[in-house]
Amino acid sequence: MRSLFKGNAAEKLAKVRVGLRHAFAVRPETESLAIEDVQLLERIAEMVVKRGMAAPATMFLESMGPMNFLGSQALHFITPIIDCVLSIKEVEQVARLLERRDTVTRLIAIIEAKSAPQGATAQ
Repeated sequence: MRSLFKGNAAEKLAKVRVGLRHAFAVRPETESLAIEDVQLLERIAEMVVKRGMAAPATMFLESMGPMNFLGSQALHFITPIIDCVLSIKEVEQVARLLERRDTVTRLIAIIEAKSAPQGATAQ
């Protein structure tokens, strides 16, 4: 009877190991964004630059970069509240984008490109 218990426990342990193998897996950063996602990031960057908030927005995004996943979860939570200001589709799209680790870096790059003076060369 004891060997039956050990075999059952070993099978359960093997299932747990298989489940945990991908528990904390993230998508590769090289995965490209959809066209709609890039367009949304471009619109956000354009609004930030138009309002003259490129430097503060860049500093904020760089300081909060590691917390982007928590921000995405907060957006999912408050969607019913902010749906009167933004469309639910856009809020969900931003939340989905924030779940990716490379989105904040891409947004910062777009803001910097749009706020660069015309005729400036890339360094």
